[in-house]
Amino acid sequence: MGDMRVLIGIGAALAASVLMGGCGTPGDSGGSSPNAGTAAPSPLSDAATATALRMSPVPPPPPDPTNLYFEDEGAAELGRALFHTSALSKGGNMSCAKCHDPRDSFVDLKPLAEGVLPLERHTPSLWNVAHLRWFFWDGRADSLWGQALIPLEDPLEHAFARTEVARAIHGDPKLRTAYEDLFGPMAPFDNLDRFPPYGRPVPENDRAHQLAREHARRAAGGDPDAEPHHEHLGGSSGFYHPHQRSWDKMSPADQALVNRVFVNVGKCLAAFQRRMVSGRSEFDVFVEGLREGAPEKVAAMDPAAIRGFELFTGKAQCTVCHHGPLFTDYEFHDTRVPIANGAPADDPGRSRGLESLAAFQFGVTSEWSDDPDGPAGNKVKYLPKHRHAGAPEFKTPSLRNVALTPPYMHNGAFKTLEEVVQFYATREGERPSNIPGETILKPLGLSDAERADLVAFLRALTDDSLDLSLVRAPR
Repeated sequence: MGDMRVLIGIGAALAASVLMGGCGTPGDSGGSSPNAGTAAPSPLSDAATATALRMSPVPPPPPDPTNLYFEDEGAAELGRALFHTSALSKGGNMSCAKCHDPRDSFVDLKPLAEGVLPLERHTPSLWNVAHLRWFFWDGRADSLWGQALIPLEDPLEHAFARTEVARAIHGDPKLRTAYEDLFGPMAPFDNLDRFPPYGRPVPENDRAHQLAREHARRAAGGDPDAEPHHEHLGGSSGFYHPHQRSWDKMSPADQALVNRVFVNVGKCLAAFQRRMVSGRSEFDVFVEGLREGAPEKVAAMDPAAIRGFELFTGKAQCTVCHHGPLFTDYEFHDTRVPIANGAPADDPGRSRGLESLAAFQFGVTSEWSDDPDGPAGNKVKYLPKHRHAGAPEFKTPSLRNVALTPPYMHNGAFKTLEEVVQFYATREGERPSNIPGETILKPLGLSDAERADLVAFLRALTDDSLDLSLVRAPR
């Protein structure tokens, strides 16, 4: 799911970075007393030991009261089928798993994602995605189930429509049976008079639609009048988008029936993605050894990785943004990552994400939420106006399994972890900016040996015990 690809936002930070070394102040050591809770001699300093004990283990995913089906195994199994099917895409060639491949740690290993058309951002991994507060690199969705819906109708990703989602499930005996077992009988979505083909609301001034228009024009040899079907009624051509036309032909009651199926699909996909849990890396075994007084577990992490963690929490200051069990602050930052891979130089990231979030039909406070007045809505209700409007800020990704998910950054700018560390160590090649924003990065002055140790630690966050049996395509 493209940018589902996605997938991450949850209170997130540094969406443009995989390693936020060089951030302002020393990292995550306040609060706990040195060696609190440790029963084994630690090869780390007291401050780094205290930080390590706060960064493992990974807790269970938090509950989601906005999705009544978040723990329902039937919903998760239906979500698994929907995640892997290509039936929910234009032409039947695209699935969520095509970009978020379980065999590749839920990424596609490409610099920029590719749906039915090329996208502008890198595919993020989905490991531990149920912990997040915000989703996509720009945080334009506020729940996992809401996020799952956006790629389905994005003209660059699945290029589908919600009436076709409902019709695809209705027309597939296995999917329909699983759906009706959970949610009750479906409406007659095979009735094209009541439910016209490709019916959906078409957003105005949506970036995905702008890009689809640009792709069509390039395909037509640059003709500025080519393929006006990507334009909404009221656009410069005054063209009435056929998807919007189909949607407007439907009665409000039938629109609500379609929306209900569409939302239920998102909630099933979210229930499935809660299975994407990872938390048994060498680092976790190492921390477990500190707690248990087990030298053999402490020895699970290589001395270079131990030195790298000391740097990570100290001199390199990575924990300013990459802290906690998921190694992320869940927020958004401008890391001045170089322009790369044809990604737009003017991508505003979070500021545009906030605009999209405000207009999102399926937010946690909407009528489609199962807890619209609950605490999940506070993050939206009290979200301040973005103080760095226009600055290209992106969500801080988790670093768990980071060695398995190259290339790195929101635009796939760096092919290796070594390149990431080199960038934060030297700031060489950083993107210039005339936009006032964060100025928290500075060269680190790391030696070659220190950079190698940092990379060794990042590799120690790889979980080699992953069981993919619950997330593979159903048999």
